[in-house]
Amino acid sequence: MSDLAARFLASLAPRQSLGVAVSGGGDSMALLHLAVACGLKPAVVTVNHGLRTEAAAEAAQVAAVAQSLGLCHTTLLWENWDHVGNLQDIARKARRSLIAAWARESNIATVALGHTQNDVAETFLMRLQRSAGVDGLATMAGHWSEGGVLWQRPLLNFARKDLRLWLQEQGKTWVEDPSNNNPRFERVRARAALTHLQPLGLTPARLAQVADHLAEARAALDVLADQWATQTLREEAGTVLINPALWTAPAETQRRVLQRVILWIAPADYAPRGQQLGQLLMRLAQGQAATLAGVRFSQARGVLRALREFKVTTPRCDADQIWDGRWRVAGDLPQGAEVGALDTTGLVQCPDWRSTGLPRAALLASPAVWLGDKLIAAPLAGFQTASIRALPLHPLL
Repeated sequence: MSDLAARFLASLAPRQSLGVAVSGGGDSMALLHLAVACGLKPAVVTVNHGLRTEAAAEAAQVAAVAQSLGLCHTTLLWENWDHVGNLQDIARKARRSLIAAWARESNIATVALGHTQNDVAETFLMRLQRSAGVDGLATMAGHWSEGGVLWQRPLLNFARKDLRLWLQEQGKTWVEDPSNNNPRFERVRARAALTHLQPLGLTPARLAQVADHLAEARAALDVLADQWATQTLREEAGTVLINPALWTAPAETQRRVLQRVILWIAPADYAPRGQQLGQLLMRLAQGQAATLAGVRFSQARGVLRALREFKVTTPRCDADQIWDGRWRVAGDLPQGAEVGALDTTGLVQCPDWRSTGLPRAALLASPAVWLGDKLIAAPLAGFQTASIRALPLHPLL
C-alpha cells in the first residue's frame, strides 16, 4: 500500500457500508481508486445535474470504471432546477439530497466526498471576500450527519496536485469539467487568485492550516456559548425565554447564543449574517422588539421571549412528517390527519388558551393537528387529547 493510500485509510472511519460520490473529476476519481487500493468495496454514486450535454457520458464513464473494479454504480438525475438563484449552491443541495435518499434506500450508512485541501483554501478566500467571521473562515467539516447519513471528507488534508500525480502513476484517468475554468463562477476566480498568492507563501496548504486554527477557535467559542446558553435560556412550549444576564457576556458569545435560538426556532441551512445579528443585539439591548430570519423577539414585563413568526410558518403536511422544520406529532392520529399552524381559525376553538400563559402570537404559530377543517388537537394551546403530543425535533440545550 502506498503512503498516500495509507494516509487515506487512516482518515476514513467507519469503513463499513460505505458509499463514494464520484463525478468523474480528478478529486472524486482519486477518492474512488484510493478506496479500492485500500481493499474497500464501496458503492459508487454519480449525480447527473443535466446542465451539460457531456454529463451523461461522464456518468457512463464512471459507471464503466466502477464495473471494471467490481463495484456497484448508480446514476442519479437532477431535473428540478427552475433557473432561479445561485446555481452552484442549489446544485450542491440537490446533489446532497439525492445522494442521501440513495444511501438510505441502499442501507449505506456513510458517504465519502472528494473535497480536498484546495477546496478548503478556495472556500477560505471566497468567505474572506464576504467579510466572514470565525465560523465562515474555519475549515470545512471533516464529517457530519445530515439526512440520515454520515458524510465524510477524507481528502481534506490532501493536495489536489498530489492526488492527480498519484492517479497518473497508477495509470488512471479522469475528466475535466469545463465549468472549472469558467470565471463566471466565484470558486473558479478564487482558484485563479491562489496561483497569484502562492509566491507570497499563501499556498493552499498554508490557508488550509489557518482554517484549521480557526476551527479550533470556533470549537472554544462554542463551548463558551454552551455555558452561557445553559445559564440564560429556557425553553417554554416551543418558545425561548432569554435572561437579560446574557447581555453581560462577550459580544461574540451573545451572537452565538442568539444564533442558536434562531436556528432552533426556525431551522435553516445558514444562520443570519454577523451584521444582521449585530443589529438584532443592538435593538434587543435597547429593549425594543425585533424580527430576524422568521423569529420574533418580543419584550413584555421585563421578559424577553423568542417565538416563531406566524406568517412564515410552512404549509400543512402529513402528520407523520416534520412540520416547519422542527415539530413532529406523536400519538393516536386519525387517517388523513395533517399538522400545521394553529392560526386564528384554530385558536378560536381553544377556549382555554389564555390559561397556558403563552402569548397569542406564539400560539398562532404553534403546531396543531387538523383533519380537513376540523381541529383535532393543539397541544400547546390546551386543546388536546391525551394521546397526541407535539415535540420539537431537537432539544434547545
